[in-house]
Amino acid sequence: MNLLTNPVLDLFHETGAYLRGHFRLTSGLHSPEYLQCALVLQHPRHAEQLGSLLASALRSLVPGLEAKTVVSPALGGVVIGHEVARALGARAIFTERDPAGKMILRRGFSVEPAESVVVVEDVVTTGGSTREVVECLLAAGARVLAAGSIIDRSGGHAEVGAPRVSLVTLTVVTYPPDHCPLCEQGVPVAKPGSRPAPVA
Repeated sequence: MNLLTNPVLDLFHETGAYLRGHFRLTSGLHSPEYLQCALVLQHPRHAEQLGSLLASALRSLVPGLEAKTVVSPALGGVVIGHEVARALGARAIFTERDPAGKMILRRGFSVEPAESVVVVEDVVTTGGSTREVVECLLAAGARVLAAGSIIDRSGGHAEVGAPRVSLVTLTVVTYPPDHCPLCEQGVPVAKPGSRPAPVA
């Protein structure tokens, strides 16, 4: 599919969610591009549409998919996880980080041993957050059937510990902070994500 006419990316452009500049990603890497899913998902009709599309993609990835629960990392994955759960007829819960930074289930959320779950995220860059959710669920005894995201910025290379699908796969340029040409040019860096990036 031509990414210039991709209907998912069209939503990002229409809502001003495809940003260009100098950004520090949650991974700590720097990039000249950033996809701010919250600007798309603030519109319920877009969130519902993307959730339905991602649920269909997950069903294609895992034929006969019967997930009891959709689990997402807070904060970015909460809205899209809820909409995917709606489309799958499942419940939606989310993980959070404890004071030590470990991904855990809180707020009374839990999974049963052998419970069938899928993990849903808004954007995957390195796959780190999704992988942490997968590990949290496996430690609780759940069966992680698959993982999904709206956007995959890794070019399809991120490993999350489960079969994975995304609505759009991009290869976006990233730089280590100590070798970033935008930093060298003195371009101010912004951190638009939902949690602080690691200190460079």
